[in-house]
Amino acid sequence: MKIIRFTAHAEQKLLRLKEIGITKEKVIEIVKEPGKIENGYFGRKIAQSSISKDLVLRIVYEETSQEVLVITIYPGEKRRYQ
Repeated sequence: MKIIRFTAHAEQKLLRLKEIGITKEKVIEIVKEPGKIENGYFGRKIAQSSISKDLVLRIVYEETSQEVLVITIYPGEKRRYQ
């Protein structure tokens, strides 16, 4: 299993998203088993999973053979990211 690390920015986002129930464990769970993966800019990936009837959580990360580095985390409207 690869090590999953968080940038300082991602840690700050987690603090703000805590009020809607997003935890580090939830982010790790989505990175390990996303509902959907898209290609992002600069070779990054975006893992996405539903968190409510109307919202998805999107996690931007970089992956190497040894680790996954979470860059940022943000909720989005499901209808926008289908």
